[in-house]
Amino acid sequence: MTFAELLSTLAESPKQEVTIPTGWAQGRASYGGLVAALVYQGMRAKVMEDRPVRSLAITFVGPVAPGEPMQVEAQVLREGKAVTQMLGMARQNGQVMCIVQGSFGASRESVVSLASEPAPQVKAAEDCMEMPYVEGLNPVFLQHFAVRWALGDLPFSNSKKREMGGWMRFREDEGSIHEGHILGLVDVWPPAVLPHLQQRAPASSLTWTIEFVQPQPALGNTDWLLYRANIDHARDGYGHASAMVWREDGTLVAISRQTVTVFG
Repeated sequence: MTFAELLSTLAESPKQEVTIPTGWAQGRASYGGLVAALVYQGMRAKVMEDRPVRSLAITFVGPVAPGEPMQVEAQVLREGKAVTQMLGMARQNGQVMCIVQGSFGASRESVVSLASEPAPQVKAAEDCMEMPYVEGLNPVFLQHFAVRWALGDLPFSNSKKREMGGWMRFREDEGSIHEGHILGLVDVWPPAVLPHLQQRAPASSLTWTIEFVQPQPALGNTDWLLYRANIDHARDGYGHASAMVWREDGTLVAISRQTVTVFG
């Protein structure tokens, strides 16, 4: 199933339940970007249309097993004149696996207006090396994405650089692209600390905060997005990195921050 089909499956389920196929696995867990997007989908359905998502704070509590039903719950915490605060959760076998706190806000008049900093100058996606999907070596979910390296070094290359990133998009036609798809794309990148390792070692997201620029710039289902992550600090098995996402024309799309655990 495609990313969009899984989001639709949840939206059409009376029990807000979906089973993530093994083709979307990340080791023994389901792909975190997909889990977060499914919870967001459940939250989005309970918010007024004129209140776009501004930010999401995501905590991955435990691994969602692929091939088993997962339930999504969404609760309105507070609905003010312009902002709706939401809480979303993914449960499996009665256990909480993911928690998402979301802020959805309508536009308001303000004298403050400041353009974002420009996107970095990098090679075009067509001129960058694509990260290959090798069965048994890469996470299974990677087969659904095209990822091309433009900044920094590959994982487990003993790099000393703080910067990492490049171009990303879905391999299959996902139809209309929205914030749920952006969640799936941003999380496709490995933790920025992995290039600093000399040999393979597991790592996973602990917490993830992502902010969406509104109104969201129009995105085609085959458009490339540019991702750049920068390591702010890493020590004692934890890494802290900030990232930004741009459209090909340099328009800012999202701002992301992750705390990751690394076992190496």
